[in-house]
Amino acid sequence: MRTGIGAIGIALVASACMAAPAAAQSDAEVAKQDRIDELERKVELLTSELARMREEQGVPAEATELESYQGLGPAASRIYGASRGLSLGGYAEAYYRNVIEDGGADGYDSADALRAVLYAGYKFTDRIVFNSEIEFEHGTTGTNFDGQSGSVSVELASLDFLWKEWLNFRSGLLLMPTGFLNEVHEPPFFHGVARPEVEQRIIPSTWRELGTGVYGQIGDSLTYRSYVLTGMDASGLSNNGIRGARTSGNRSRAEDLAGVFRLDWTPFDGALVGGSIYGGGIDQSREFTRNGVRYEMDDATLLLWELHAQYRWKGLELRGLYAQTHLDGAGNVTRTLRNAGRIGSDTAVAPSTAGWYVEAAYDVMPWIAPDKGWYLAPFFRFEWFDTQIDVDDQFASDSMKNVRLYTPGITFKPHPNVALKLDYRNFDPKDGEQADEVQLGFGVAF
Repeated sequence: MRTGIGAIGIALVASACMAAPAAAQSDAEVAKQDRIDELERKVELLTSELARMREEQGVPAEATELESYQGLGPAASRIYGASRGLSLGGYAEAYYRNVIEDGGADGYDSADALRAVLYAGYKFTDRIVFNSEIEFEHGTTGTNFDGQSGSVSVELASLDFLWKEWLNFRSGLLLMPTGFLNEVHEPPFFHGVARPEVEQRIIPSTWRELGTGVYGQIGDSLTYRSYVLTGMDASGLSNNGIRGARTSGNRSRAEDLAGVFRLDWTPFDGALVGGSIYGGGIDQSREFTRNGVRYEMDDATLLLWELHAQYRWKGLELRGLYAQTHLDGAGNVTRTLRNAGRIGSDTAVAPSTAGWYVEAAYDVMPWIAPDKGWYLAPFFRFEWFDTQIDVDDQFASDSMKNVRLYTPGITFKPHPNVALKLDYRNFDPKDGEQADEVQLGFGVAF
């Protein structure tokens, strides 16, 4: 009996000895699996956090085509697509210009780092958005060998309060909602190395003023923007039109205010029809003193209106715009500025300026290399503009300001936000000669 009990004891001890390593091995595997599970959880958390940071900082996972928001440029619209926090974007453009002598007109060839722009926006909440555009022009703020200097400017600094699709609020340094390019002036999104002259001389792009207002979308087809802003300043007027009267938020006089309203209608996909109207005082209660004599600017008001239309279908792009200004009190403005020495004695500020252009382009790349995803569009634009219309008989008008401009060219995009451009600009003034230009440039937006 003792022998049987002893055998059983020995067997139990042996079994326990064999089970101990097995149990130890099982515990080690469980601990190992726990560590693996913990590492996987941490990787998932890090991946989620990186995705959140990328989204908040406006950094896309891959390069995509940018989209416009409520009339702003596609790159300027990035902040509105972010979920929260900081968004960065921008654009840049540069060109080489070869001047071709035309009937005695001359000039010099040039190259310019025209613009490098940074958009910085911040989304505080889903309803409070700040957006800004900082522009560096001509490569440096120093002067070149011809005495010309570059600049650094704030072109946009707006604070938006998003309420309803049909009613939102905006304040700050605002882009004037006029024409095609004053808001959407990023170079990959217009044809030609230079912006159309009509949208520089009649509509003085880029035009911004301090103000506040509302904007929104009504239904699926109507959008609007309406602002009250500081008025332009007549002391900057000349025979070149109203471009020099922009105050650009630089300690702007607010003795005279102005209002602007824009309405766009999209009747069907690819079509856009719209217009805008701007009006307000422009004299700003200016007084000038010259040789001990004081000259006071009489009341003057400015009205600018424009109509525009656009159609896109497959590779075809059509665009047209007409703009006109009316200056009430132009004669008194001319006399005051002459007496104050602000303009020459042979210079007159016109009661009206006007201009229009039509443009057509067609993307031929689907016919050449449909699998590339590139864009190649020959285009042609015709412009007419005159900044010296209806000048008073007592003043001499400048017929050199009455110009027809023919611009054939080509735009190539290896990426939706990268454009290489080539064009030829043939200027045809009513009187005199102006040199033609061949331009080569690039533009990017991001």
